[in-house]
Amino acid sequence: MTKRNSLLAGSPSTEDRVHSALAWLKRHATKATLEGMPRYSIPSDRAYGEAMKDIKALGTTLGRSQPLPVALWNTGVYEARMLASFVGDPEQLTPAQMDRWCRDFDNWAFCDAMSFNLFNRSQHAWVKVTQWSCRRNEFEKRTAFALLWSLTVHDKRAGDEPFLQGLALIEREAGDERNFVKKATNMALRAIVKRNRALNSAAVAVARRLADSNDPTARWVGKDALRELTSSGVIKRLERVPR
Repeated sequence: MTKRNSLLAGSPSTEDRVHSALAWLKRHATKATLEGMPRYSIPSDRAYGEAMKDIKALGTTLGRSQPLPVALWNTGVYEARMLASFVGDPEQLTPAQMDRWCRDFDNWAFCDAMSFNLFNRSQHAWVKVTQWSCRRNEFEKRTAFALLWSLTVHDKRAGDEPFLQGLALIEREAGDERNFVKKATNMALRAIVKRNRALNSAAVAVARRLADSNDPTARWVGKDALRELTSSGVIKRLERVPR
């Protein structure tokens, strides 16, 4: 029987699917991956040591359905929580569920995985960018800007206005010196600039103001972003974008 059939045969209950997924993750874990996690600021005390490519592969096999990711998240296992980002159904995702998960984030990998794999596909994504950008918790706040970063890539239908609002949030919060927040604001700024020529101009203006700021963190965000925003590679890329 194939891995796919072994996980899906007989319409197993959500509990059975969680047990099967955890067993699969344990079998494919490695000691080297587990021991390397702290090097990337990812806690390993509730982890198996599974490579992201394998978690993604399992998520593709399982497909998307809302009861499963909730149950996976509730296990507290790092890999199961990462898997939840690949199997959650964005159409059934509620604002309350997004808030519950976001409050639980205790490392940057959860912020980014949920933002890029699930939250960015939700109809509530833009509202959450605004709401979470005001949060005090470092990882909740990071999620706001990781989600904004993701939306620059994945929200093909959005006009310029939500991204202009995003730039205002970046400029407002760029002075947050906490490592995972300042890096996310920087990446969101660098991503917006590549969206189109109008947003490039707006983002460069924000980056220049930040680079001239008296606040050292805001100044770093602006200067670091400017190095890429005004690079020949980005300029050539935008030349290929229709006006």
